[in-house]
Amino acid sequence: MEGFDCATDDPRCYCLLDDVLDLLGRKYVMDIVCVVAVHGTVRFGTLEDHIPEASTSTLSARLDDLEAEGLVTREQYDEIPPRVEYELTDDGEELAERLRPVLEWVQERGRRA
Repeated sequence: MEGFDCATDDPRCYCLLDDVLDLLGRKYVMDIVCVVAVHGTVRFGTLEDHIPEASTSTLSARLDDLEAEGLVTREQYDEIPPRVEYELTDDGEELAERLRPVLEWVQERGRRA
């Protein structure tokens, strides 16, 4: 979409926004992005430690969603016990950077509330 300008009233822009908000609105997606951004490379257990309220199946599903969108890579090693590591892609890193101001704003609001 070279040269696409969302400042216009082109409805395609809103469809793209819906897709992004659908992904980011899924429970634990932003948590996962933040944890991986802080650690660089994480194993599944690290995510479970940081997000204990999330079930194993939900974390796994969200990681699959992020991988499908090209925001996270998954590296599986042929070891016993099996080892799997997750890392943000360049797009995932960019997303994490763009989320920082939003998270700072949320923290500031929390202090005022």
